[in-house]
Amino acid sequence: MIRILIVDDEKTICDLIDINLSAAGYQCKAVQDGLAAIDLIEREHFDLILLDIMLPGADGYDIMEYIRPLKIPVIFITAKHDVKDRVKGLKLGAEDYLVKPFEVVELVARVEVVLRRYNIAEKTLTAGDIVVDMEAHKVTRGGKPVALTNKEYGLLVLFIQNKNVALFKERLYEKVWGDEYLSDSRTLELHVQRLRKKLGWENNLVAVYKVGYRLEVD
Repeated sequence: MIRILIVDDEKTICDLIDINLSAAGYQCKAVQDGLAAIDLIEREHFDLILLDIMLPGADGYDIMEYIRPLKIPVIFITAKHDVKDRVKGLKLGAEDYLVKPFEVVELVARVEVVLRRYNIAEKTLTAGDIVVDMEAHKVTRGGKPVALTNKEYGLLVLFIQNKNVALFKERLYEKVWGDEYLSDSRTLELHVQRLRKKLGWENNLVAVYKVGYRLEVD
């Protein structure tokens, strides 16, 4: 499982990120102190670090300097929104820079992009009795093969990667169809209906009013 370290001095922020990334299928750890973060990085392996700048013990820039030789991708998450701060973070080697407050869906999307850039991805995705073999491009339900179209498969992967997170119709359409979503189009709705039927997700793949859809799983 992909492991992500969250370093932020606000526990509420750490908890928010942890809950949503865990729901998306990632394993997270969180610390609120810069020195504690360095100690944890020395002892454990992480595939990605989400790093605040203003921290007790050692600030985000100090941590970035320390871990740069380790080649661990970093996304800065901070309230510092000045261009000079953003430029400094990127010059130190950060892959991305997200300013608080942020939308959870955007955070998950940026995490996905950075992991893809580093060729770090799960080979298998699961949700209940649904298993997706990412390498073989195959899906099973309770151990039995499920035939999906390419678009259905693309939607399924997005939903499992964002478990319990509401996904906007526009994002789903853009990611799977690579085009702009038209409000009068029923294409997405029809594909979601087919996924529900094929996967037995009539009660799991729910519509979110004025937003899109959410996969609800334990």
